[in-house]
Formats: sequence, C-alpha cells, structure tokens
Amino acid sequence: MKRLILGLVLCLFWAPVGAVQPDEMLDDPRLEERAREISGGLRCLVCRNESIDDSNAELARDMRLLVRERLVTGDSNEEVVQFIVDRYGEYVLLQPKATGANLVLWLAGPMMLLVGAGIGWTYLRRRSQVEEGPRDVLSQHEAERLREIMKD
Repeated sequence: MKRLILGLVLCLFWAPVGAVQPDEMLDDPRLEERAREISGGLRCLVCRNESIDDSNAELARDMRLLVRERLVTGDSNEEVVQFIVDRYGEYVLLQPKATGANLVLWLAGPMMLLVGAGIGWTYLRRRSQVEEGPRDVLSQHEAERLREIMKD
C-alpha cells in the first residue's frame, strides 16, 4: 500500500505541467519563457476556458507554434497577442479587455445586482409601511355554519 501511494505521488510530480511538446520548444530560454507567458493567456478555442499551453487539441498546438514563430521573427509580446486576436477574434483572450462591447458585459453583472438590491429594498420598505386593516370577523351565519362543519 505504501508503494502504491509513493508511486502515485511520484507520478504527480513527474506528470507534464502543460501540453507543450518538446519539439515545439524554442532553443532560446528567454523566448520560450515569453512564449509560455503569452500562450498562458490565450484560450483554446476547442477546449473552452483552458489555455493553449494546457490543451492537447491540434488547434492549440497550431496556435502555440504560431506564437513561437512570431516571437522568432522579432515581434513583441503585444504584437504577438494582437496578431492572434486579429486572426481568431477577441474570444481567444482568457482575460478580455474591458473596452467597447465588452464593457457592457463587464458592467452587466454589477448593474443587475444593484437593480435587484434596489427592488428588494423597495419591496421590504413598502411592506413595512402597510398598515394592517381590521381582521374580517365572521358573520353570525358564517359562525353557525363553521360550528356545523366542525361537529361533523
């Protein structure tokens, strides 16, 4: 049992951290580090909410190679990201910019929370201000009918 647990722990430490294959890696460690930084912020369009660094999809591999190719040609990190966004759309960013149409999406959640809180506060305030009217009293006929029903 101890060997099994030890084996599992060692497998976890030796498991690959991402999906980047050795044949994709650049020889220059600085460029490779930049490539990892960039690809960590790009979404795999096949896997959804997984970076291309972690995805095993073919499209993610193509995107990783494209990032490295652009870095080798001398593009800055921003230029590489902009090239990928121009090619695949802004959805490819794991953390999209809060500008333009995205600003509406970023603000919609907090605005809905405020609207809901306002509606709830108004409801509770109006409810506390309502005076209770006199309770309906049973008429003589209704009281007799109720006593009849209760006897049965």
